[in-house]
Amino acid sequence: MAEALRTPEDRFQGLPGWTCAPSYYQRPDGLRLHYADSGPRANRTWLCLHGQPTWSYLYRRMIPVFAANDRVVAPDFLGFGRSDKPADGAYSFDLHRESLIELIEALDLSRIALVVQDWGGLIGLTLPMAMPERFEALLVMNTMLGAGDEPLSQGFLDWRAFSNRSPDMDVARLMQRACPHLSDAEAAAYAAPYPDASYKAGVRAFPNLVPDRPDAPGAALSRQARDFWQKAWTGRSLMAIGMKDPVLGPPVMSRLHANIRNCPQPIEIAEGGHFLQEWGDGIARIACDTL
Repeated sequence: MAEALRTPEDRFQGLPGWTCAPSYYQRPDGLRLHYADSGPRANRTWLCLHGQPTWSYLYRRMIPVFAANDRVVAPDFLGFGRSDKPADGAYSFDLHRESLIELIEALDLSRIALVVQDWGGLIGLTLPMAMPERFEALLVMNTMLGAGDEPLSQGFLDWRAFSNRSPDMDVARLMQRACPHLSDAEAAAYAAPYPDASYKAGVRAFPNLVPDRPDAPGAALSRQARDFWQKAWTGRSLMAIGMKDPVLGPPVMSRLHANIRNCPQPIEIAEGGHFLQEWGDGIARIACDTL
């Protein structure tokens, strides 16, 4: 089994607004991937992918809306949430992508409505081209494709620099600054997976995995995905933009919108920031009605 830390279960007790029981998929290398699994199995599946430094808790406002009629699967990337946390240096674009493909196949998910934000999009937007028969819809929020052939935004470069000089990032404080409406208990829930800095290797790794040149790991796959979304995607799409996001805000999303075939005009959330799911219950209702 690959060496990894596993956050004690008692860290996840009594989190405000979180009622999902844990489910786990064990990879062939022994690493355990957590996912929340809610709602009836008869219809489509909303596959909800988070980013950095969050975990599936980010979707607690949207999951109940989706789960009223459909199945919802919200995984935690390796290094995040209840998933196992390998040490520094163990993470790669391919590791995260392969883990999600394995999970989709293990659960035999079909009629998937893909819901992505931040790294959920960088990885998640490369999935449908690998198994197009499983996907039928897309809800995309504040993210990008890491094709490596366009300059990264200054907002992202600033974020990467901040992350690199903050090896023990204060996750709760960061989330409360980005989402001022969070209670202290909700902000603390985002930090629950990380008892100390040794558990934050995945948090530290993600900004440096963003493909920033054409030959970077993941860049070629992301360019293939861009072609897929431009030319081959036949499903329904919806884009929502947190207009106050300084990292992956309107300029980045405008470019992404141009690359998604038949995507209607985006929903603009004027007060929404980078972690748009924290303003997400209304977006989820629109998605249920239109996708």
